[in-house]
Amino acid sequence: MSNNVDELEIDKFSQLAHKWWDKDSEFKPLHEINPLRLDFVDRHAAIAGKKVLDVGCGGGILAESMALRGAQVTGIDLAKKSLKVAQLHSLESGVAVDYRCVAVEDLAAEVPASFDVVTCMEMLEHVPDPQSVVRACATLVKPGGWVFFSTLNRNAKAYLLAVVGAEYVLNMLPRGTHEYARFLKPSELSRMARHAGLGLQTLSGMGYNPLTRIYSLNDDTDVNYLMATRLPAA
Repeated sequence: MSNNVDELEIDKFSQLAHKWWDKDSEFKPLHEINPLRLDFVDRHAAIAGKKVLDVGCGGGILAESMALRGAQVTGIDLAKKSLKVAQLHSLESGVAVDYRCVAVEDLAAEVPASFDVVTCMEMLEHVPDPQSVVRACATLVKPGGWVFFSTLNRNAKAYLLAVVGAEYVLNMLPRGTHEYARFLKPSELSRMARHAGLGLQTLSGMGYNPLTRIYSLNDDTDVNYLMATRLPAA
Protein backbone atom coordinates (compact mmCIF):
# COMPACT_ATOMS: atom_id res chain seq x y z
CA MET A 1 0.00 0.00 0.00
CA SER A 2 1.10 3.56 -0.66
CA ASN A 3 2.71 5.27 2.34
CA ASN A 4 1.19 8.63 1.40
CA VAL A 5 -1.15 8.41 4.37
CA ASP A 6 -1.63 10.47 7.52
CA GLU A 7 -3.15 8.11 10.08
CA LEU A 8 -4.20 11.04 12.28
CA GLU A 9 -6.25 12.43 9.39
CA ILE A 10 -7.83 9.02 8.76
CA ASP A 11 -8.67 8.72 12.45
CA LYS A 12 -10.13 12.23 12.53
CA PHE A 13 -12.66 11.43 9.82
CA SER A 14 -13.30 7.92 11.14
CA GLN A 15 -14.49 9.37 14.45
CA LEU A 16 -17.07 11.45 12.58
CA ALA A 17 -18.00 8.78 10.04
CA HIS A 18 -21.50 8.15 11.38
CA LYS A 19 -22.38 11.79 10.73
CA TRP A 20 -21.53 11.92 7.00
CA TRP A 21 -25.15 12.05 5.84
CA ASP A 22 -26.45 14.23 8.68
CA LYS A 23 -26.95 17.57 6.95
CA ASP A 24 -26.93 19.41 10.29
CA SER A 25 -23.65 17.87 11.46
CA GLU A 26 -20.03 18.86 10.98
CA PHE A 27 -20.47 17.81 7.34
CA LYS A 28 -23.15 20.42 6.67
CA PRO A 29 -20.73 22.60 4.65
CA LEU A 30 -19.91 19.66 2.37
CA HIS A 31 -23.60 19.06 1.70
CA GLU A 32 -24.10 22.75 0.95
CA ILE A 33 -21.19 23.08 -1.47
CA ASN A 34 -21.84 19.74 -3.17
CA PRO A 35 -24.30 21.11 -5.78
CA LEU A 36 -21.65 23.67 -6.78
CA ARG A 37 -18.94 21.03 -7.09
CA LEU A 38 -21.26 18.70 -8.99
CA ASP A 39 -22.34 21.36 -11.49
CA PHE A 40 -18.73 22.50 -11.98
CA VAL A 41 -17.64 18.96 -12.85
CA ASP A 42 -20.68 18.17 -15.00
CA ARG A 43 -20.52 21.46 -16.89
CA HIS A 44 -16.98 20.73 -18.06
CA ALA A 45 -16.94 16.96 -18.38
CA ALA A 46 -20.60 16.00 -19.12
CA ILE A 47 -20.42 13.00 -16.81
CA ALA A 48 -23.58 11.09 -17.87
CA GLY A 49 -22.56 7.67 -19.17
CA LYS A 50 -18.90 8.15 -18.25
CA LYS A 51 -16.61 6.25 -15.90
CA VAL A 52 -15.82 8.54 -12.97
CA LEU A 53 -13.44 8.06 -10.04
CA ASP A 54 -13.92 10.04 -6.82
CA VAL A 55 -10.64 10.09 -4.88
CA GLY A 56 -11.05 10.58 -1.13
CA CYS A 57 -14.79 9.99 -1.42
CA GLY A 58 -15.50 9.92 2.32
CA GLY A 59 -19.14 9.06 2.98
CA GLY A 60 -20.05 9.34 -0.70
CA ILE A 61 -21.75 12.74 -0.90
CA LEU A 62 -20.22 13.74 -4.25
CA ALA A 63 -19.98 10.16 -5.52
CA GLU A 64 -23.70 9.50 -5.15
CA SER A 65 -24.66 12.83 -6.68
CA MET A 66 -22.51 12.08 -9.75
CA ALA A 67 -24.12 8.63 -10.04
CA LEU A 68 -27.53 10.31 -9.97
CA ARG A 69 -26.38 12.36 -12.98
CA GLY A 70 -25.84 9.11 -14.88
CA ALA A 71 -22.13 8.50 -14.27
CA GLN A 72 -20.65 5.08 -13.52
CA VAL A 73 -18.88 6.00 -10.28
CA THR A 74 -16.10 4.39 -8.28
CA GLY A 75 -15.27 5.95 -4.92
CA ILE A 76 -12.03 5.29 -3.04
CA ASP A 77 -10.91 6.21 0.45
CA LEU A 78 -8.63 4.84 3.15
CA ALA A 79 -11.02 5.60 6.04
CA LYS A 80 -12.80 2.26 6.37
CA LYS A 81 -15.55 3.62 8.63
CA SER A 82 -16.39 6.36 6.14
CA LEU A 83 -16.50 3.81 3.33
CA LYS A 84 -18.83 1.60 5.35
CA VAL A 85 -21.17 4.55 5.80
CA ALA A 86 -20.96 5.26 2.06
CA GLN A 87 -21.78 1.64 1.21
CA LEU A 88 -24.73 1.53 3.60
CA HIS A 89 -26.12 4.80 2.27
CA SER A 90 -25.78 3.50 -1.29
CA LEU A 91 -27.84 0.47 -0.33
CA GLU A 92 -30.47 2.62 1.36
CA SER A 93 -30.71 5.16 -1.47
CA GLY A 94 -30.49 2.63 -4.28
CA VAL A 95 -27.82 4.76 -5.96
CA ALA A 96 -25.12 2.40 -7.20
CA VAL A 97 -21.51 3.36 -6.48
CA ASP A 98 -18.53 0.99 -6.40
CA TYR A 99 -16.60 1.77 -3.21
CA ARG A 100 -13.08 0.50 -2.58
CA CYS A 101 -10.60 0.90 0.26
CA VAL A 102 -7.45 1.54 -1.75
CA ALA A 103 -4.82 4.29 -2.04
CA VAL A 104 -5.02 6.30 -5.24
CA GLU A 105 -1.37 5.51 -6.01
CA ASP A 106 -2.06 1.77 -5.74
CA LEU A 107 -5.14 2.02 -7.94
CA ALA A 108 -3.10 3.96 -10.51
CA ALA A 109 -0.60 1.10 -10.67
CA GLU A 110 -3.46 -1.41 -10.94
CA VAL A 111 -5.72 0.20 -13.56
CA PRO A 112 -4.04 3.14 -15.33
CA ALA A 113 -5.94 5.14 -17.94
CA SER A 114 -9.28 3.65 -16.85
CA PHE A 115 -11.49 6.65 -16.12
CA ASP A 116 -13.02 9.42 -18.22
CA VAL A 117 -13.17 11.75 -15.21
CA VAL A 118 -11.33 11.87 -11.88
CA THR A 119 -12.40 14.09 -8.98
CA CYS A 120 -10.29 14.82 -5.92
CA MET A 121 -12.16 17.24 -3.67
CA GLU A 122 -11.04 18.57 -0.28
CA MET A 123 -8.47 15.81 -0.02
CA LEU A 124 -5.06 17.17 -1.01
CA GLU A 125 -4.74 19.19 2.22
CA HIS A 126 -5.04 15.96 4.23
CA VAL A 127 -2.12 13.98 2.76
CA PRO A 128 1.65 14.31 3.32
CA ASP A 129 2.48 14.34 -0.41
CA PRO A 130 -0.19 16.02 -2.58
CA GLN A 131 2.05 15.80 -5.66
CA SER A 132 1.85 12.00 -5.43
CA VAL A 133 -1.95 12.16 -5.46
CA VAL A 134 -2.03 14.55 -8.41
CA ARG A 135 0.34 12.29 -10.36
CA ALA A 136 -1.81 9.23 -9.59
CA CYS A 137 -4.97 11.03 -10.70
CA ALA A 138 -3.27 11.90 -13.99
CA THR A 139 -2.26 8.26 -14.43
CA LEU A 140 -5.80 7.03 -13.81
CA VAL A 141 -7.54 9.26 -16.34
CA LYS A 142 -7.82 8.33 -20.01
CA PRO A 143 -6.22 10.53 -22.69
CA GLY A 144 -8.49 13.51 -23.23
CA GLY A 145 -10.11 12.97 -19.83
CA TRP A 146 -10.77 15.48 -17.06
CA VAL A 147 -9.28 15.71 -13.56
CA PHE A 148 -10.84 18.06 -10.99
CA PHE A 149 -9.32 19.25 -7.73
CA SER A 150 -10.57 21.44 -4.93
CA THR A 151 -8.61 22.63 -1.93
CA LEU A 152 -7.74 25.69 0.15
CA ASN A 153 -5.41 28.52 -0.75
CA ARG A 154 -2.54 29.32 1.61
CA ASN A 155 -2.58 32.95 2.67
CA ALA A 156 -3.65 35.12 5.61
CA LYS A 157 -7.23 35.48 4.35
CA ALA A 158 -7.65 31.72 4.01
CA TYR A 159 -6.27 31.19 7.51
CA LEU A 160 -8.64 33.76 9.00
CA LEU A 161 -11.74 32.50 7.18
CA ALA A 162 -11.18 28.75 6.80
CA VAL A 163 -9.45 28.06 10.10
CA VAL A 164 -10.19 30.82 12.61
CA GLY A 165 -13.60 31.76 11.22
CA ALA A 166 -15.01 28.38 10.21
CA GLU A 167 -13.55 26.31 13.06
CA TYR A 168 -13.38 28.71 16.02
CA VAL A 169 -15.84 31.55 15.44
CA LEU A 170 -18.74 30.17 13.41
CA ASN A 171 -18.16 26.55 14.56
CA MET A 172 -18.99 25.35 11.05
CA LEU A 173 -16.25 22.70 11.25
CA PRO A 174 -14.63 20.75 14.10
CA ARG A 175 -11.53 22.43 15.48
CA GLY A 176 -8.43 20.91 13.93
CA THR A 177 -10.15 19.99 10.67
CA HIS A 178 -7.57 21.92 8.66
CA GLU A 179 -3.82 22.28 8.99
CA TYR A 180 -2.88 25.62 7.47
CA ALA A 181 0.61 24.55 6.43
CA ARG A 182 -0.91 21.99 4.07
CA PHE A 183 -3.04 24.46 2.14
CA LEU A 184 -1.98 24.84 -1.50
CA LYS A 185 -1.73 28.00 -3.55
CA PRO A 186 -3.32 27.71 -7.01
CA SER A 187 0.10 28.31 -8.54
CA GLU A 188 1.51 25.35 -6.60
CA LEU A 189 -1.35 23.02 -7.52
CA SER A 190 -1.28 24.06 -11.17
CA ARG A 191 2.47 23.38 -11.23
CA MET A 192 1.88 19.90 -9.74
CA ALA A 193 -0.79 19.27 -12.36
CA ARG A 194 1.49 20.45 -15.16
CA HIS A 195 4.33 18.20 -13.96
CA ALA A 196 1.86 15.29 -14.04
CA GLY A 197 0.96 16.08 -17.65
CA LEU A 198 -2.35 17.81 -16.93
CA GLY A 199 -3.28 21.08 -18.60
CA LEU A 200 -5.07 23.74 -16.56
CA GLN A 201 -8.46 24.54 -18.10
CA THR A 202 -10.39 26.58 -15.52
CA LEU A 203 -9.94 27.95 -12.02
CA SER A 204 -12.92 29.04 -9.93
CA GLY A 205 -13.26 30.40 -6.42
CA MET A 206 -15.89 29.32 -3.95
CA GLY A 207 -17.28 31.89 -1.54
CA TYR A 208 -19.53 31.83 1.52
CA ASN A 209 -21.76 34.67 2.65
CA PRO A 210 -22.21 34.33 6.46
CA LEU A 211 -25.25 36.62 6.36
CA THR A 212 -27.24 34.69 3.75
CA ARG A 213 -25.42 31.43 4.56
CA ILE A 214 -25.17 30.75 0.86
CA TYR A 215 -22.16 29.37 -1.04
CA SER A 216 -21.44 30.42 -4.60
CA LEU A 217 -18.79 30.08 -7.29
CA ASN A 218 -16.94 33.27 -8.14
CA ASP A 219 -13.62 34.65 -9.34
CA ASP A 220 -12.15 34.97 -5.83
CA THR A 221 -9.71 32.09 -5.30
CA ASP A 222 -8.27 33.52 -2.08
CA VAL A 223 -9.82 30.83 0.15
CA ASN A 224 -11.55 27.82 -1.45
CA TYR A 225 -11.03 27.05 -5.11
CA LEU A 226 -11.89 24.47 -7.76
CA MET A 227 -9.49 23.55 -10.55
CA ALA A 228 -10.38 21.79 -13.80
CA THR A 229 -7.49 20.11 -15.63
CA ARG A 230 -7.33 17.83 -18.63
CA LEU A 231 -4.97 15.18 -19.96
CA PRO A 232 -4.15 15.83 -23.61
CA ALA A 233 -5.77 13.46 -26.09
CA ALA A 234 -3.50 10.74 -27.43
